[in-house]
Amino acid sequence: MNIRLQAAIGLTLIGLSTVAVTHKAQACGLTTGSITAARNWAPPAYMPGTRNAGHLGQQPTIANELQLRAPITGLYQFTQTAEGNGPGGPPDGTPIDFGYQTWHADGTELMNSGARNPPSGDFCQGVWAKTGPRTYVLNHFALAWDSTGTVYVGPANIRENVTLSQDSQSMSGTFSITQYAPDGNTVLAHVQGNVAATRVTVNTN
Repeated sequence: MNIRLQAAIGLTLIGLSTVAVTHKAQACGLTTGSITAARNWAPPAYMPGTRNAGHLGQQPTIANELQLRAPITGLYQFTQTAEGNGPGGPPDGTPIDFGYQTWHADGTELMNSGARNPPSGDFCQGVWAKTGPRTYVLNHFALAWDSTGTVYVGPANIRENVTLSQDSQSMSGTFSITQYAPDGNTVLAHVQGNVAATRVTVNTN
């Protein structure tokens, strides 16, 4: 076998091994090397007079094109407070829920509830539509379980009507939550009140 043929075979084998490694990385997301590196990673030590990674201070940003088209798009920290539930319902001012809510530019929404522990269903999702220059309506669904996460309570429907502030940094409005039995028709509970939310940005502490 001449030297030129040996070199060609060698390059072919290198090319095939590269394809195999690339395919593995795409299929699994991480290679063995990157997993090992991640396990060996340690946070940088704090040094007085320097700024730690993870707390970079105010960062210059460029306007998000999707947010310009749909100003409500983004991440918010929200609270829901009871109001107008009448006798037998929670008194006005009772905290109902809190957490984080993301309004996506495609008209969908995601909520992480702080009032529910993870086994009971703390993540839920919905869809929104614009009803006016700065007003929006949300139709949101959750799957509620008991606190142990072993008994399905049923679907819950959350409705919101909110108005985005002129600077697009906050919103406020009303909400209602209707908890259904597993059949999706029998109402087990209903609560309503006010919702308020503040935008979270890359510069939010």
